[in-house]
Amino acid sequence: MAGKAKFGRSGRRIKPEAELDITSFMNLMIVLVPVLLMMMVFSRITVLELALPQLGEANEQNIDVKDQRLELVVRADNIAVYYPQGYLVKNIAVTEQGYDYPTLQMVLRQIKQTLINKNMDKKAATLLLEEDIPYQVIVALMDTTRSYQDVLIASVVDAELFPEISLGDAPAAIESKAVAATELIPGASSESSRSAK
Repeated sequence: MAGKAKFGRSGRRIKPEAELDITSFMNLMIVLVPVLLMMMVFSRITVLELALPQLGEANEQNIDVKDQRLELVVRADNIAVYYPQGYLVKNIAVTEQGYDYPTLQMVLRQIKQTLINKNMDKKAATLLLEEDIPYQVIVALMDTTRSYQDVLIASVVDAELFPEISLGDAPAAIESKAVAATELIPGASSESSRSAK
């Protein structure tokens, strides 16, 4: 009787219910999902923090030593580093490869070290930019001004330079006072006096 086919009321043969086998589909998903995740490009959003200049800034003659600003005037053909504002420390010309970021970072490191030796903890810098400076150059300048890579106990770390960065428009022309450059960087007096003339 087990071998006999079952018939319904109308005399038709009743089909056995088919089992749904999703094993092969699950195997495909197990392989496909990780592969798609590995191929996926994740977008990375980076936020650069800026400090906007104050509306009523103090007069330059009455600025305290601790409130003196480090200024980087960025033009199409050079980067001029001023500390305190108005006193040219170094004029860095643009090379064939573009802006000379390693030299800029070296100058900023020397200024930072000089300030540390004088027990001054300065973290602020102002980038004064001409109108047509590309966005990528601004980001590279901010990264160069913010920190530098240093080796500490056999590991590479980001050492702090001037992380609090403000942006502004470059003035038409700055009359530089070359006197302060000799105090900050040895050997900078000859270059500063030449650029001041």
